[in-house]
Amino acid sequence: MNQLGQQTYAQELAKAKPSSDQAAKAMVQRVAKRIADAAEANFHPGYQWQVTLIDDPKTVNAWCLPGGKIAVYSGILPLTQDETGLAVVLGHETSHALAHHGAERLSRMQLMQLGEAGILAAVGAAKPQAVQMVGAALGLGAQLGVELPFSRTQESEADHIGLLLMAKAGYDPSRAVDFWQRMIAYGKGKEPPAFLSDHPSSADRVAAIQRELPEAKANFVAHQ
Repeated sequence: MNQLGQQTYAQELAKAKPSSDQAAKAMVQRVAKRIADAAEANFHPGYQWQVTLIDDPKTVNAWCLPGGKIAVYSGILPLTQDETGLAVVLGHETSHALAHHGAERLSRMQLMQLGEAGILAAVGAAKPQAVQMVGAALGLGAQLGVELPFSRTQESEADHIGLLLMAKAGYDPSRAVDFWQRMIAYGKGKEPPAFLSDHPSSADRVAAIQRELPEAKANFVAHQ
């Protein structure tokens, strides 16, 4: 899965325009490192972490592939507003990779009939169907035009782990409620942004996060 993540990441970045905004890039790097450090300290995945800020103000999205390969689209930054808001997003997306949600979805797809070597070869050769199916399984449906939303169970798990990750990274987990409420408001009356189309949000979701805040707050230590 980590090799698939690396291959898919390289292919996506080859099509993208990296941001030249030095301040925004530095912020994204800071937040990603703190989330990654918390992930390594608490889950020990042994990932080779990498993060790229993509210059795409029309795309409100971010994702993390297996192996710790992260992309943040500049269009989501006005909604994250600050480092803590971005920590909500990266904590959630990183949690999908840590919980192996991509592997769970890939194992249910017909592509698995190719076997591990066959999938790696097909993606490495950039065969369109293989790249789209694997990318969708790993969480890139909005980019590839193939929608494969995570299940409600996977979303709830990512919300829960994400809260703990951001708290352990020194970000106030109570701010997660503010972020999700902004996303819900932003998506009303218009086509949902990529982040919401892959990650459906609702009042029920916010309520669930509020119920989990006491545990997250117990793990929160302000970053020095």
